[in-house]
Amino acid sequence: MTGANSFSVSGYGPQRAGWTRLFARDSLARRLDWPMLLSALALSMIGSLLVYSATRNRTEINQGDPYYFLIRHLMNTGIGLALMVGTVWLGHRGLRNAVPILYGLSVFGILLVLTPLGSTVNGAHSWIVLGGGFSLQPSEFVKITIILGMAMLLAARVDAGDRKYPDHRTVLQALGLAAVPILIVLLMPDLGSVMVMVVIILGVLLASGASNRWVFGLITAGAVGAIAVWQLHILDEYQINRFAAFANPALDPAGVGYNTNQARIAIGSGGLTGAGLFHGSQTTGQFVPEQQTDFVFTVAGEELGFLGAGLIIVLLGVVLWRACRIARETTELYGTIVAAGIVAWFVFQAFENIGMTLGIMPVTGLPLPFVSYGGTSMFAVWVAVGLLQSIRVQRPMSA
Repeated sequence: MTGANSFSVSGYGPQRAGWTRLFARDSLARRLDWPMLLSALALSMIGSLLVYSATRNRTEINQGDPYYFLIRHLMNTGIGLALMVGTVWLGHRGLRNAVPILYGLSVFGILLVLTPLGSTVNGAHSWIVLGGGFSLQPSEFVKITIILGMAMLLAARVDAGDRKYPDHRTVLQALGLAAVPILIVLLMPDLGSVMVMVVIILGVLLASGASNRWVFGLITAGAVGAIAVWQLHILDEYQINRFAAFANPALDPAGVGYNTNQARIAIGSGGLTGAGLFHGSQTTGQFVPEQQTDFVFTVAGEELGFLGAGLIIVLLGVVLWRACRIARETTELYGTIVAAGIVAWFVFQAFENIGMTLGIMPVTGLPLPFVSYGGTSMFAVWVAVGLLQSIRVQRPMSA
Protein backbone atom coordinates (compact mmCIF):
# COMPACT_ATOMS: atom_id res chain seq x y z
CA MET A 1 0.00 0.00 0.00
CA THR A 2 1.42 3.35 -1.00
CA GLY A 3 0.37 6.95 -0.91
CA ALA A 4 0.59 10.00 1.29
CA ASN A 5 -1.69 8.58 3.96
CA SER A 6 -0.45 4.98 3.96
CA PHE A 7 1.41 3.25 6.76
CA SER A 8 4.71 1.78 5.62
CA VAL A 9 5.11 -1.52 7.48
CA SER A 10 8.72 -1.79 6.41
CA GLY A 11 9.64 1.80 7.25
CA TYR A 12 12.23 2.73 9.81
CA GLY A 13 10.42 5.54 11.56
CA PRO A 14 7.39 7.85 11.32
CA GLN A 15 6.26 8.73 7.82
CA ARG A 16 4.74 12.04 6.73
CA ALA A 17 1.25 10.60 6.77
CA GLY A 18 0.15 12.41 9.92
CA TRP A 19 -2.19 11.13 12.58
CA THR A 20 -4.73 9.96 9.98
CA ARG A 21 -2.66 6.81 9.49
CA LEU A 22 -3.65 5.72 13.00
CA PHE A 23 -7.16 5.15 11.62
CA ALA A 24 -6.39 4.05 8.08
CA ARG A 25 -8.29 0.90 7.23
CA ASP A 26 -5.30 -1.20 6.27
CA SER A 27 -2.74 0.10 8.74
CA LEU A 28 -2.57 0.45 12.47
CA ALA A 29 -6.11 -0.37 13.61
CA ARG A 30 -6.09 -3.75 11.90
CA ARG A 31 -2.55 -4.60 12.93
CA LEU A 32 -2.69 -3.77 16.62
CA ASP A 33 -2.71 -6.70 19.00
CA TRP A 34 -6.10 -6.05 20.54
CA PRO A 35 -6.11 -8.97 23.04
CA MET A 36 -2.91 -7.61 24.57
CA LEU A 37 -4.10 -3.99 24.53
CA LEU A 38 -7.50 -4.72 26.05
CA SER A 39 -6.03 -7.05 28.68
CA ALA A 40 -3.48 -4.45 29.75
CA LEU A 41 -6.18 -1.78 29.89
CA ALA A 42 -8.43 -4.08 31.94
CA LEU A 43 -5.58 -4.63 34.39
CA SER A 44 -5.13 -0.88 34.81
CA MET A 45 -8.87 -0.39 35.36
CA ILE A 46 -9.00 -3.21 37.92
CA GLY A 47 -5.95 -1.63 39.52
CA SER A 48 -7.79 1.69 39.83
CA LEU A 49 -10.55 0.01 41.87
CA LEU A 50 -8.05 -1.79 44.07
CA VAL A 51 -6.01 1.37 44.63
CA TYR A 52 -9.17 3.29 45.53
CA SER A 53 -10.23 0.58 47.98
CA ALA A 54 -6.79 0.57 49.61
CA THR A 55 -6.51 4.35 50.02
CA ARG A 56 -9.99 5.86 50.35
CA ASN A 57 -9.88 5.68 54.17
CA ARG A 58 -6.19 6.47 54.65
CA THR A 59 -6.39 10.14 55.49
CA GLU A 60 -2.74 10.20 56.52
CA ILE A 61 -1.67 9.70 52.90
CA ASN A 62 -4.64 10.79 50.75
CA GLN A 63 -4.67 14.39 52.05
CA GLY A 64 -8.26 14.03 53.15
CA ASP A 65 -9.50 13.26 49.64
CA PRO A 66 -10.70 9.64 49.21
CA TYR A 67 -10.31 9.97 45.43
CA TYR A 68 -6.73 11.31 45.63
CA PHE A 69 -4.98 8.11 44.53
CA LEU A 70 -7.78 6.98 42.22
CA ILE A 71 -7.57 10.18 40.17
CA ARG A 72 -3.80 9.97 39.95
CA HIS A 73 -3.89 6.30 39.00
CA LEU A 74 -6.30 7.08 36.15
CA MET A 75 -4.12 10.03 35.13
CA ASN A 76 -1.05 7.81 35.10
CA THR A 77 -2.90 5.27 32.97
CA GLY A 78 -3.97 7.99 30.53
CA ILE A 79 -0.42 9.32 30.23
CA GLY A 80 0.80 5.75 29.80
CA LEU A 81 -1.64 5.19 26.93
CA ALA A 82 -0.43 8.42 25.30
CA LEU A 83 3.17 7.22 25.64
CA MET A 84 2.17 3.91 24.06
CA VAL A 85 0.62 5.70 21.08
CA GLY A 86 3.73 7.87 20.76
CA THR A 87 5.95 4.79 20.88
CA VAL A 88 3.95 3.10 18.12
CA TRP A 89 4.07 6.34 16.14
CA LEU A 90 7.86 6.53 16.36
CA GLY A 91 8.25 2.79 15.87
CA HIS A 92 10.71 0.44 17.51
CA ARG A 93 12.93 0.83 14.48
CA GLY A 94 12.85 4.59 14.72
CA LEU A 95 13.75 4.39 18.40
CA ARG A 96 16.65 2.15 17.46
CA ASN A 97 18.44 5.19 16.05
CA ALA A 98 17.77 7.14 19.26
CA VAL A 99 19.11 4.46 21.62
CA PRO A 100 22.39 6.30 22.43
CA ILE A 101 20.42 9.41 23.46
CA LEU A 102 17.86 7.43 25.46
CA TYR A 103 20.62 5.45 27.16
CA GLY A 104 22.49 8.61 28.11
CA LEU A 105 19.34 10.23 29.50
CA SER A 106 18.44 7.17 31.57
CA VAL A 107 21.93 6.91 33.05
CA PHE A 108 21.87 10.63 33.81
CA GLY A 109 18.51 10.16 35.53
CA ILE A 110 19.72 7.44 37.91
CA LEU A 111 22.88 9.44 38.61
CA LEU A 112 20.68 12.33 39.75
CA VAL A 113 19.17 10.01 42.36
CA LEU A 114 22.61 9.74 43.99
CA THR A 115 22.78 13.53 44.34
CA PRO A 116 20.92 15.65 46.92
CA LEU A 117 17.98 15.66 44.47
CA GLY A 118 17.37 11.99 45.27
CA SER A 119 14.84 10.99 47.92
CA THR A 120 14.26 7.90 50.03
CA VAL A 121 10.83 6.29 49.87
CA ASN A 122 10.10 3.21 51.99
CA GLY A 123 13.81 2.68 52.59
CA ALA A 124 14.82 2.83 48.90
CA HIS A 125 16.86 5.84 47.82
CA SER A 126 15.72 5.62 44.21
CA TRP A 127 13.31 8.53 43.73
CA ILE A 128 13.33 12.14 42.61
CA VAL A 129 10.48 14.09 44.19
CA LEU A 130 8.99 16.60 41.72
CA GLY A 131 6.50 18.24 44.07
CA GLY A 132 2.73 18.32 44.05
CA GLY A 133 2.57 14.69 45.15
CA PHE A 134 4.47 13.46 42.10
CA SER A 135 7.79 11.65 42.04
CA LEU A 136 9.98 9.92 39.47
CA GLN A 137 11.84 6.62 39.67
CA PRO A 138 14.40 6.74 36.82
CA SER A 139 15.38 3.07 37.20
CA GLU A 140 12.05 2.10 35.60
CA PHE A 141 13.13 3.65 32.31
CA VAL A 142 16.54 1.98 32.56
CA LYS A 143 14.79 -1.36 32.02
CA ILE A 144 13.62 -0.13 28.62
CA THR A 145 16.95 1.33 27.54
CA ILE A 146 18.80 -1.85 28.54
CA ILE A 147 16.45 -3.85 26.32
CA LEU A 148 16.75 -1.46 23.38
CA GLY A 149 20.50 -0.98 23.76
CA MET A 150 21.35 -4.66 24.00
CA ALA A 151 18.99 -5.48 21.13
CA MET A 152 20.62 -2.83 18.94
CA LEU A 153 24.09 -4.25 19.53
CA LEU A 154 23.25 -7.95 19.39
CA ALA A 155 21.06 -7.73 16.28
CA ALA A 156 23.08 -5.27 14.17
CA ARG A 157 25.25 -7.70 12.22
CA VAL A 158 22.68 -10.51 12.25
CA ASP A 159 19.92 -8.39 10.71
CA ALA A 160 22.45 -7.05 8.21
CA GLY A 161 23.15 -10.63 7.11
CA ASP A 162 26.81 -10.61 8.17
CA ARG A 163 26.45 -13.27 10.85
CA LYS A 164 23.95 -15.90 11.99
CA TYR A 165 24.48 -15.23 15.69
CA PRO A 166 26.10 -12.48 17.77
CA ASP A 167 29.83 -13.06 18.29
CA HIS A 168 31.60 -12.97 21.66
CA ARG A 169 32.84 -9.42 21.20
CA THR A 170 29.32 -8.15 20.53
CA VAL A 171 27.97 -9.96 23.59
CA LEU A 172 30.68 -8.39 25.73
CA GLN A 173 29.77 -4.95 24.43
CA ALA A 174 26.08 -5.57 25.19
CA LEU A 175 26.87 -6.77 28.71
CA GLY A 176 29.08 -3.74 29.28
CA LEU A 177 26.25 -1.45 28.19
CA ALA A 178 23.91 -3.09 30.71
CA ALA A 179 26.48 -3.23 33.52
CA VAL A 180 26.88 0.54 33.87
CA PRO A 181 23.30 1.38 34.92
CA ILE A 182 23.01 -1.81 36.98
CA LEU A 183 26.02 -0.85 39.08
CA ILE A 184 24.61 2.64 39.61
CA VAL A 185 21.20 1.26 40.66
CA LEU A 186 22.96 -1.16 43.01
CA LEU A 187 24.58 1.81 44.75
CA MET A 188 21.18 3.30 45.64
CA PRO A 189 20.61 0.41 46.58
CA ASP A 190 17.52 -0.77 44.67
CA LEU A 191 17.92 -4.53 44.75
CA GLY A 192 14.51 -5.24 43.26
CA SER A 193 15.23 -3.27 40.09
CA VAL A 194 18.66 -4.89 39.81
CA MET A 195 17.05 -8.33 39.96
CA VAL A 196 14.65 -7.38 37.15
CA MET A 197 17.50 -6.04 35.01
CA VAL A 198 19.52 -9.23 35.44
CA VAL A 199 16.52 -11.32 34.36
CA ILE A 200 16.06 -9.01 31.36
CA ILE A 201 19.67 -9.61 30.34
CA LEU A 202 19.16 -13.38 30.55
CA GLY A 203 16.04 -13.15 28.40
CA VAL A 204 17.79 -10.95 25.84
CA LEU A 205 20.78 -13.28 25.57
CA LEU A 206 18.59 -16.35 25.17
CA ALA A 207 16.55 -14.67 22.42
CA SER A 208 19.64 -13.39 20.59
CA GLY A 209 21.03 -16.85 19.90
CA ALA A 210 24.28 -16.08 21.71
CA SER A 211 26.31 -19.01 22.99
CA ASN A 212 24.79 -20.71 26.03
CA ARG A 213 28.14 -20.29 27.74
CA TRP A 214 27.28 -16.64 28.20
CA VAL A 215 23.99 -17.51 29.87
CA PHE A 216 25.59 -20.04 32.22
CA GLY A 217 28.44 -17.64 32.89
CA LEU A 218 26.03 -14.83 33.72
CA ILE A 219 24.08 -17.05 36.13
CA THR A 220 27.33 -18.03 37.84
CA ALA A 221 28.49 -14.43 38.00
CA GLY A 222 25.12 -13.42 39.44
CA ALA A 223 25.41 -16.03 42.20
CA VAL A 224 28.95 -14.90 43.03
CA GLY A 225 27.86 -11.26 42.93
CA ALA A 226 24.96 -11.94 45.31
CA ILE A 227 27.33 -13.55 47.79
CA ALA A 228 29.76 -10.64 47.45
CA VAL A 229 26.98 -8.08 47.99
CA TRP A 230 25.96 -9.90 51.16
CA GLN A 231 29.51 -10.31 52.48
CA LEU A 232 30.51 -6.73 51.72
CA HIS A 233 27.41 -5.38 53.48
CA ILE A 234 26.32 -3.35 50.46
CA LEU A 235 22.66 -3.93 51.29
CA ASP A 236 20.88 -1.64 53.71
CA GLU A 237 19.61 -3.05 57.00
CA TYR A 238 15.97 -2.99 55.91
CA GLN A 239 16.84 -5.15 52.86
CA ILE A 240 18.72 -7.67 54.98
CA ASN A 241 15.74 -7.82 57.33
CA ARG A 242 13.40 -8.53 54.42
CA PHE A 243 15.46 -11.53 53.34
CA ALA A 244 15.69 -12.72 56.93
CA ALA A 245 11.90 -12.54 57.26
CA PHE A 246 11.51 -14.48 54.00
CA ALA A 247 13.89 -17.21 55.18
CA ASN A 248 12.11 -17.40 58.54
CA PRO A 249 8.46 -16.28 58.37
CA ALA A 250 8.13 -16.62 62.15
CA LEU A 251 10.90 -14.06 62.69
CA ASP A 252 9.61 -10.93 64.43
CA PRO A 253 5.97 -11.10 63.17
CA ALA A 254 5.29 -7.66 64.65
CA GLY A 255 8.37 -6.15 63.01
CA VAL A 256 10.20 -7.21 59.83
CA GLY A 257 7.73 -10.03 59.16
CA TYR A 258 4.63 -7.89 59.68
CA ASN A 259 4.02 -7.01 56.02
CA THR A 260 4.11 -10.56 54.71
CA ASN A 261 2.09 -11.95 57.62
CA GLN A 262 -0.69 -9.41 57.13
CA ALA A 263 -0.58 -9.95 53.36
CA ARG A 264 -1.14 -13.70 53.77
CA ILE A 265 -3.96 -13.09 56.24
CA ALA A 266 -5.67 -10.73 53.80
CA ILE A 267 -5.42 -13.10 50.85
CA GLY A 268 -6.36 -16.15 52.91
CA SER A 269 -9.49 -14.46 54.26
CA GLY A 270 -10.87 -13.84 50.77
CA GLY A 271 -11.83 -17.41 50.02
CA LEU A 272 -13.32 -18.19 46.63
CA THR A 273 -15.31 -15.03 45.92
CA GLY A 274 -13.93 -12.53 48.43
CA ALA A 275 -15.52 -10.25 50.99
CA GLY A 276 -16.76 -7.88 48.29
CA LEU A 277 -15.16 -4.80 46.78
CA PHE A 278 -14.53 -2.13 49.45
CA HIS A 279 -15.54 -4.57 52.22
CA GLY A 280 -12.27 -6.28 53.12
CA SER A 281 -11.59 -6.07 56.85
CA GLN A 282 -7.80 -6.13 56.43
CA THR A 283 -7.96 -3.42 53.77
CA THR A 284 -10.54 -1.27 55.54
CA GLY A 285 -8.68 -1.68 58.82
CA GLN A 286 -5.42 -0.58 57.14
CA PHE A 287 -3.50 -3.60 58.43
CA VAL A 288 -1.43 -4.14 55.26
CA PRO A 289 1.23 -1.45 54.65
CA GLU A 290 1.83 -0.04 51.15
CA GLN A 291 -1.30 -1.77 49.92
CA GLN A 292 -1.81 0.55 46.93
CA THR A 293 1.68 -0.18 45.56
CA ASP A 294 3.72 -3.23 46.54
CA PHE A 295 0.85 -5.18 48.13
CA VAL A 296 -2.06 -4.25 45.84
CA PHE A 297 -2.61 -7.94 45.06
CA THR A 298 -3.73 -8.47 48.65
CA VAL A 299 -6.73 -6.19 48.02
CA ALA A 300 -7.76 -8.41 45.12
CA GLY A 301 -7.26 -11.57 47.17
CA GLU A 302 -9.30 -10.32 50.11
CA GLU A 303 -12.10 -8.43 48.36
CA LEU A 304 -12.41 -10.32 45.06
CA GLY A 305 -11.28 -13.71 46.30
CA PHE A 306 -9.58 -16.48 44.38
CA LEU A 307 -11.69 -15.77 41.30
CA GLY A 308 -10.85 -12.06 41.19
CA ALA A 309 -7.15 -12.60 41.91
CA GLY A 310 -7.15 -15.38 39.32
CA LEU A 311 -8.63 -13.00 36.75
CA ILE A 312 -5.67 -10.66 37.25
CA ILE A 313 -3.26 -13.55 36.67
CA VAL A 314 -5.20 -14.63 33.55
CA LEU A 315 -5.07 -11.10 32.11
CA LEU A 316 -1.34 -10.93 32.78
CA GLY A 317 -1.06 -14.30 31.07
CA VAL A 318 -2.83 -12.96 27.98
CA VAL A 319 -0.40 -10.02 27.79
CA LEU A 320 2.56 -12.39 28.09
CA TRP A 321 1.12 -14.89 25.59
CA ARG A 322 0.64 -12.21 22.96
CA ALA A 323 4.10 -10.79 23.64
CA CYS A 324 5.63 -14.25 23.17
CA ARG A 325 3.73 -14.63 19.92
CA ILE A 326 5.02 -11.28 18.68
CA ALA A 327 8.57 -12.31 19.57
CA ARG A 328 8.17 -15.58 17.68
CA GLU A 329 6.55 -14.16 14.55
CA THR A 330 8.71 -11.11 13.87
CA THR A 331 11.12 -11.50 10.97
CA GLU A 332 14.00 -9.48 12.45
CA LEU A 333 16.26 -10.40 15.35
CA TYR A 334 16.07 -6.86 16.76
CA GLY A 335 12.30 -7.13 17.21
CA THR A 336 12.60 -10.63 18.66
CA ILE A 337 15.12 -9.49 21.27
CA VAL A 338 13.09 -6.44 22.27
CA ALA A 339 9.93 -8.52 22.70
CA ALA A 340 11.78 -11.25 24.62
CA GLY A 341 13.35 -8.71 26.95
CA ILE A 342 9.91 -7.27 27.74
CA VAL A 343 8.51 -10.75 28.36
CA ALA A 344 11.35 -11.52 30.80
CA TRP A 345 10.72 -8.21 32.57
CA PHE A 346 6.96 -8.69 32.93
CA VAL A 347 7.19 -12.37 33.92
CA PHE A 348 9.72 -11.86 36.68
CA GLN A 349 8.21 -8.66 38.06
CA ALA A 350 4.67 -10.09 38.17
CA PHE A 351 5.89 -13.35 39.73
CA GLU A 352 7.98 -11.51 42.32
CA ASN A 353 5.17 -9.11 43.27
CA ILE A 354 2.50 -11.79 43.60
CA GLY A 355 4.98 -14.21 45.16
CA MET A 356 5.97 -11.82 47.94
CA THR A 357 2.31 -11.36 48.93
CA LEU A 358 1.98 -15.14 49.16
CA GLY A 359 5.25 -15.54 51.08
CA ILE A 360 7.04 -17.54 48.37
CA MET A 361 9.33 -14.67 47.34
CA PRO A 362 11.21 -12.06 49.40
CA VAL A 363 9.79 -8.53 49.67
CA THR A 364 11.64 -6.31 47.19
CA GLY A 365 9.28 -3.41 46.56
CA LEU A 366 8.49 -4.22 42.93
CA PRO A 367 5.07 -3.06 41.65
CA LEU A 368 2.58 -5.33 39.90
CA PRO A 369 2.62 -4.31 36.21
CA PHE A 370 -0.41 -2.21 35.16
CA VAL A 371 -2.13 -2.71 38.54
CA SER A 372 -0.03 -1.07 41.27
CA TYR A 373 -0.17 2.66 41.89
CA GLY A 374 2.90 4.49 40.61
CA GLY A 375 3.45 6.91 37.76
CA THR A 376 6.89 5.92 36.53
CA SER A 377 6.19 2.19 36.61
CA MET A 378 2.89 2.74 34.77
CA PHE A 379 4.59 4.87 32.11
CA ALA A 380 7.33 2.28 31.61
CA VAL A 381 5.03 -0.72 31.14
CA TRP A 382 2.84 1.14 28.64
CA VAL A 383 5.91 2.20 26.66
CA ALA A 384 6.83 -1.49 26.62
CA VAL A 385 3.36 -2.32 25.25
CA GLY A 386 3.93 0.35 22.61
CA LEU A 387 7.19 -1.34 21.60
CA LEU A 388 5.43 -4.70 21.31
CA GLN A 389 2.63 -3.19 19.22
CA SER A 390 5.17 -1.49 16.98
CA ILE A 391 6.95 -4.79 16.36
CA ARG A 392 3.63 -6.31 15.37
CA VAL A 393 2.36 -3.55 13.08
CA GLN A 394 5.67 -3.13 11.24
CA ARG A 395 5.98 -6.77 10.22
CA PRO A 396 5.10 -7.82 6.63
CA MET A 397 1.45 -8.63 5.96
CA SER A 398 2.32 -12.23 5.14
CA ALA A 399 3.75 -12.74 8.66
